[in-house]
Amino acid sequence: MARRRSTSACYEFFRFGVKQAWACLFGGIAVFLMIATWRFYPQDAPLARYDFLFLCMIAVQIALLAGRLESLEEAKVILIYHLVGTVMELFKTEVGSWIYPEPNFFRIGGVPLFSGFMYSCIGSYICRAWRLFDFEFTAHPRRLAFAALSVAIYVNFFSHHYMLDLRWLLFALAGWLLFRTRVYFRVWHEHRSMPLLLGLVLVTLFIWLSENIGTFTKIWIYPSQRHGWSMVSVDKIGSWFLLLIISYTLVSLINKPRERRVRSGRLSARSVASAAWRGPVTDNLCRFKALKPK
Repeated sequence: MARRRSTSACYEFFRFGVKQAWACLFGGIAVFLMIATWRFYPQDAPLARYDFLFLCMIAVQIALLAGRLESLEEAKVILIYHLVGTVMELFKTEVGSWIYPEPNFFRIGGVPLFSGFMYSCIGSYICRAWRLFDFEFTAHPRRLAFAALSVAIYVNFFSHHYMLDLRWLLFALAGWLLFRTRVYFRVWHEHRSMPLLLGLVLVTLFIWLSENIGTFTKIWIYPSQRHGWSMVSVDKIGSWFLLLIISYTLVSLINKPRERRVRSGRLSARSVASAAWRGPVTDNLCRFKALKPK
C-alpha cells in the first residue's frame, strides 16, 4: 500500500489512526474499565466499584512506567494535573455541579480518588502524542503567556460561581494566542500540519464523547441526569477546551515546543516508494555496463 500512489494515502491514514490509538492507551484503558465495570462488576462485591477502578488505574500507571511507555518526567506532569483536577473536583461536587452516586472507601469528601485519573488520561495522551508524532511548531506562543492564561482559566472555574463568568474572554485570549500557530506532526516520513487551535478543538470533542460514556456508565452524573441519562450539554465542550489548555501548558513545560525548520535530506513517502522501485533497476543497469565490452 505504501509503494502504490493510489493506496499510499490510505496507508498513511491507517498509520495515523494506529498512532492515535497508541497515544490514547491510558485513556482507552480507562474508558474500557468504565464500560466493563458498569456491565459486569457485581453489585454485592466486597470491593466497591470505584475502589476497583482506583486500584486498576494505579496498576496501569505503574505498568506504563515500568514498560517505559511514559518517562518519569512525564509522569510528574501528569501527577500535577491529577492533583489540579482533584482539587477542582472537590469544589465542584461541593457546590453540586455533579455527583458521584456510588459509595466507596478511597475518597476525599464526595470525590472518589480515581476521578483524578480522568485528568491524567488527558495529560498522558498529550505527552504520548507529542512524542509519537514528533511535534514541531511555527509561531508558537511564549510558554509564559500560556501559563498566565492557564492560571486565569483555573481561577475562573472557581470564581464564576460567585462573580462574572469570564470564559468568553478566556476563549478570545486562547484564540488570539493560537491564531497563527501551526503544529507539524510526522505520521510517516513527512510532516503534515494543521492549525494548533483546530487540533485542540478536535481533541476536546473526543474528551466530550468520553464524558458521555462516563455519565452513561454512571461513573458520575450531572443534576439533569438524576432521573435518567441524557447527552451531556454541548456547553461542556467549552469547559473541556479550557481544561485542555491547562493540560497542554503543563506538558509544554517538559516538552519545549520546537520551531519548525526545513530539513534537507528527508525523503517523502513518494520518494521512498520510487527509490524502492528504482533500486533493482539501477543495480541491473550497473551490472550490464560492467559486462559491456569496451
